[in-house]
Amino acid sequence: MISKYLLVDKEILPSYYEKVIEAKSLISSGKAKDVSEASKMVGISRSTYYKYKDYVFAPNSDTECRKAVISFTLYHKSGILGDVLKTLSEKGANILTITQNLPVNKRAHVVVSVDASAVVGDINTIIDALKLIDGVSHVKLVAIE
Repeated sequence: MISKYLLVDKEILPSYYEKVIEAKSLISSGKAKDVSEASKMVGISRSTYYKYKDYVFAPNSDTECRKAVISFTLYHKSGILGDVLKTLSEKGANILTITQNLPVNKRAHVVVSVDASAVVGDINTIIDALKLIDGVSHVKLVAIE
């Protein structure tokens, strides 16, 4: 079912999609008494509203990123994994799993899955912070849900 949806930056979409979402918000908040009033307030026709109302949605707590999988390589040096975990915690990520391979050639591959629902900003703030840690290399966002 989820495969029929796309995440698209609103910058490339026609403005009426965002106006439909705005009209829906006006109606649900009671700032507009009906579809006619909401459509007029945002500057779209009623037919545009009805055509798209069931197909466009604004992100909310149910659709925001909740989980992310991050892969990186650590130099085999005491304290680096601790620095990574501390950074993740400081950014608001809740660690769900950690998988670390044995160090080979003084490097260990690590994969961490996190609950990112409390992260301030987007997941890239975590990626950027991990890249700054001395001893961490090849940071990559593997998956996001």
